[in-house]
Amino acid sequence: MQMKNSLKENITGYLFIAPQLLLFLVFVVYPIIEGVRLSLFQINYQQETFIGFENYQRLFADPVFLKSTLNTVVFVVCIVALTVVFALFVASAVFDKNAKYVSFIRGSYYIPVMVSMVVMSMVWSFLLNPANGLIPYAARELEMVSVNFLGDKSLVLPVIIFITFATNVGQAIILYIASMIGVPKDVFEAAEIDGANRMTIIFKILIPLVKPTTIYIIIMNIIAVLKIFVVIQLLTGGGPNNASTTLMYYLYNNAFKYNQLGIASAVGVIMFLITLFLSIPQLRIMFKKD
Repeated sequence: MQMKNSLKENITGYLFIAPQLLLFLVFVVYPIIEGVRLSLFQINYQQETFIGFENYQRLFADPVFLKSTLNTVVFVVCIVALTVVFALFVASAVFDKNAKYVSFIRGSYYIPVMVSMVVMSMVWSFLLNPANGLIPYAARELEMVSVNFLGDKSLVLPVIIFITFATNVGQAIILYIASMIGVPKDVFEAAEIDGANRMTIIFKILIPLVKPTTIYIIIMNIIAVLKIFVVIQLLTGGGPNNASTTLMYYLYNNAFKYNQLGIASAVGVIMFLITLFLSIPQLRIMFKKD
């Protein structure tokens, strides 16, 4: 009788998760499998020719792909590091302040997150466009040296990194503040009684206690930065001389401009593997038992 009830409860549980599981299989697992399959074919409209790993060989022989990969790695490392460090700094500075002040800080930093990335890119284009942008215009009016931020190969990557970071950092700040507010106050009181100053509390107590939030922010930012596309498309178009081309933009060009769906699928598979490679160590840290 007990086994029968247990089986009934298991079936009920599986029925409840079945819709979500079905959606996961259809919209996540199936596209991954189909992407891997297409990466092994040369596709011309409706004709598919199996060519094995030739698409991957062509990719690694393409200097534009190698440049895109390097740019993407730089984007991921710089934006994730800037986001974590800056968000930790802001959150640890304000989390225990007056509630109205904390709410103001959270709202101020979160406004860019609520605005569409297309709109933000258009605003930055209005500011930085070398022909009619506000910043170059102001520099010319003040008889200062006008810098082409979007046309200089040495400057375009830092500019895109800063724009992406400034647009998305608000979400990390919100998460850190919420996590820090949830830390029991007894912990801080005990540390203060033991003579710990604020810097010691932040680095020895606060930051270790919000480690799960840090890992979540790192993983989410890795995924988001790997998919960066809109800001590249609207501001630089991958230029100058592919200096700002990323893997996602390279995938888009091959899929929708050059009709190379096999090549584009191979890029997608490589991006998936990069995401796994960068995320799995973070997940292992998260679930590791101290």
